[in-house]
Amino acid sequence: MTTYALVLGGGGVAGIAWETGIIAGLAEAGIDVRDADLFVGTSAGANVAAQITSGLSMQELFQRQVDPALQAHELAPQADFQKMITDCARAFQEGGSSTEIMQRIGALSLAAPTPPESERREVIVSRLPVRSWPQSPLAIVAVDAVSGERTVFRRDSGVELVDAVMASSAVPYVWPPTTIKQRRYIDGGCYSMANLDLAAGFDKILLLQPDNPPFATIESLDEQIERVKRQGAQIEVIMPGEEMKAALASVGGNALDPSLREIAANIGREQSRHETARVSALWC
Repeated sequence: MTTYALVLGGGGVAGIAWETGIIAGLAEAGIDVRDADLFVGTSAGANVAAQITSGLSMQELFQRQVDPALQAHELAPQADFQKMITDCARAFQEGGSSTEIMQRIGALSLAAPTPPESERREVIVSRLPVRSWPQSPLAIVAVDAVSGERTVFRRDSGVELVDAVMASSAVPYVWPPTTIKQRRYIDGGCYSMANLDLAAGFDKILLLQPDNPPFATIESLDEQIERVKRQGAQIEVIMPGEEMKAALASVGGNALDPSLREIAANIGREQSRHETARVSALWC
């Protein structure tokens, strides 16, 4: 029996909208990737994975991106992005094991001024149409800010879905590390923007990756793709085209800018029309 995994990478608020547009466009073409046997979500992808497994139709989910009356309440990020990039890059340059590097980034994140967790949680709640874990197998990735260990939350982890998504989306310097059972967690994209390796063992994998990281990660996307391919998986990767890159450039590359949601969702849906053939060959 052929097994399928849908992997959704990080990329900010714009990435959420773009991924939603891609999936909605594929559904309109008769390719419903929501029948996957596994969903892996990191950061923006964690939000999308929770949304598309909620039971809402893709049209409803698409409208939640493009209709201002339905859009989630978002906070405007106030972080010093250049300092974040410089400090996190230095944490990698200092070397050591993967956990040591993540511990450094975790310490930076814990010390950075951010909005309170309660305000950030309200944002995540407004994004999720359903706040309970789906029956579909869903893996949401974060990093323990103190131990430096990558953490994968699942239905049986004893963690609320909202908290798991919030942890996975806790961008250093921008949003507060998420407190879960006296532990603090930061964005899973610090380890890997997609965490594709969690889909190892599945026959066919579709990866949506809306953005490249602004600094190094523990494992690059190319490394993970090669490793999973060596294990026999067939993989297709969809990344943004020039139109989406131009949209990001128009706001200084800030993928967290909520004003990009409508245009990013529409760009994703339009781009999906050019991806239908290869996704169909993989998925159908």
